[in-house]
Amino acid sequence: MKIEVSTVKGFQDFLPPESLKRDAIRKVIEKWFKLYGFMMIETPIVEYDELMKSEDESDEAVSDRFKLSDRGGRNLGLRYEFSFQLSRLFRENPNLKLPFKRYQIGEVFRDEPVSASRFRQFTQCDVDIIGDASVNADAECLAVFADILKELKIDIEIQVNNRKLLQSIIESVQIKRVKNVMRELDKIEKLGIDEVKANLKKWADTNQIVTMLKIFEKDFAFFRKNAFAGVEEIEELIETCEFYGLKVKFNPFLIRGLGYYTGNVFEIKVAGKKDSIAGGGRFDKTVGKYLTHGIPAVGISFGLERVCQLAKIKVESLPKVLLISISQEAETIRLAKKLRKSGVSCSIEFGKVGKAMEYANALKIPYVVFVGEEEVGKKKYKLKNMESGKEEMVTEEKLVGKLGK
Repeated sequence: MKIEVSTVKGFQDFLPPESLKRDAIRKVIEKWFKLYGFMMIETPIVEYDELMKSEDESDEAVSDRFKLSDRGGRNLGLRYEFSFQLSRLFRENPNLKLPFKRYQIGEVFRDEPVSASRFRQFTQCDVDIIGDASVNADAECLAVFADILKELKIDIEIQVNNRKLLQSIIESVQIKRVKNVMRELDKIEKLGIDEVKANLKKWADTNQIVTMLKIFEKDFAFFRKNAFAGVEEIEELIETCEFYGLKVKFNPFLIRGLGYYTGNVFEIKVAGKKDSIAGGGRFDKTVGKYLTHGIPAVGISFGLERVCQLAKIKVESLPKVLLISISQEAETIRLAKKLRKSGVSCSIEFGKVGKAMEYANALKIPYVVFVGEEEVGKKKYKLKNMESGKEEMVTEEKLVGKLGK
């Protein structure tokens, strides 16, 4: 039998330096999640398929889920995101103290067509605030992501809308199939307005479509003046975001694909571009659906892969130093132990010096230390800066201090 020795289509490996960049970015993300008081949770990759398909199967993310079965014949699947798992989590842990601020970073899966920038496995970074119905929670979710992207030197634009407003606009022209129309409108950036207009004819007549699209082009003042639903929530979110120093732009065409959103929805885009980095919103009817009472919830997430493409971050080379033993194994190992105890990443080479230097160059290791009989006798080591080529003799203490910076 011929073995296919390659990655499965839609999946990928990450090797240095990309893997080091991903790790550095994850640390920035986790730092800010914790600074905002979010607590880490972990959930299984595998769930019962019935739990996943209990969401709206007309949503692409739900319909594109990976389906599995185990030896017991159970219908299972790989998680396609994190939010739907919260309904099970609160069913099994109904006494969790509210508000519950959680973050999660992990793998999610979609059995969907692949492209150069679209994969079947990706790392999702997610925060949710459960049990707080106020707009303050919405703003907190936006603020933490804004701080992360600022540190990663990504210029952003925050856009907001509200599902209640969308529904009231569509219903104002007597269209009945509101969710179907929302799904078509969500494709405007992808397909263009003309194709979307043609698709809308499945759910509305020409006059309804033309009138509805004219309403969508109105400014925010129009919706406020005519008391459309959801306007007050958007207005309050914009005002609360100002306390965080965040500028927020109203976009009436912002839909967000998943059908479980109930109120404010938001998207973070690359400034001046259509590219989306992160998205989320309020989903007040999802978390408590297996309980006897509702639980308000809001969250936002982004894919680590997308952020890695955009982030401008200095990644520390690993290892930081290569110790080259010139027949001084015991002394070299002792020195390596001291450096590692001081937090300095180092590797040891016991072979030929020329080969070790070639290795250091190939891995772009910043420093090399030579440990030979002469160095041990003088209790000074030759330290070479591989970028500048500068060499100096330093004591052990100075070596630890210099590399530990």
